[in-house]
Amino acid sequence: MTTPPTPPSAQPPQSGPFPNQPPQFGPTPGQPYPPIQPTAAPKKNKKKWPWIVGALVVLGIIIGAVSGGEEASTGSSSSTGSGSADTNSGSDGTGGSDTGGDAGLNAPVRDGKFEFVVTGVESGLSTVGTNEFLAQKAQGQFVVVTMTVQNTSDKPQSFSPSNQKLKDAAGRTFETDSSAQIALDDTDIAVWDNINPGNTVTVKLVFDMPADAQPASLELHDSAFSGGATVNLR
Repeated sequence: MTTPPTPPSAQPPQSGPFPNQPPQFGPTPGQPYPPIQPTAAPKKNKKKWPWIVGALVVLGIIIGAVSGGEEASTGSSSSTGSGSADTNSGSDGTGGSDTGGDAGLNAPVRDGKFEFVVTGVESGLSTVGTNEFLAQKAQGQFVVVTMTVQNTSDKPQSFSPSNQKLKDAAGRTFETDSSAQIALDDTDIAVWDNINPGNTVTVKLVFDMPADAQPASLELHDSAFSGGATVNLR
């Protein structure tokens, strides 16, 4: 009989290239390495400085506008006492009313960079304007105030009729009618314009008031932020 072959003794698996070496970690010889997974790029922080700079610029513009208005209003306070006029008030272009707020027609008053002289008041008008396409009809009555405005400073200064206010005998305050302002005749500034230093212009202001309202006083302003000077219309 043929003797059966002796079975080989059990040996631990050999994973290295040489026998009796500890198992090797990594891919099996002859097998490719697994692909390397790309790592995510770090998130870039958004730059915040453009927003900060923009906010500072806007804040500076607002502060400049407010401070300019406050500067214009510092000299607009009227004198106190017996009511006598101070003829030197506002001689530097920053003073207020020359007559302590009691000025009347044809009397100069100052607010900020402007000197005002109210020369006439016309009330009870139903329409204004001679151009048939621009003429405006009053809701109540149109009151037209004529005055001169002089720039007393050494720089151009903007003037707007919309900054001027009219009060009636009942204490109500009225603004100019912008459409009627455009329709007006014989006015140098209808809506807005610059007045050069030393120049004097003639301006008409038109207000739409109730038919029974009585114009009492006019509050004149260098700008929307100024303190104003008051002229008595009665």
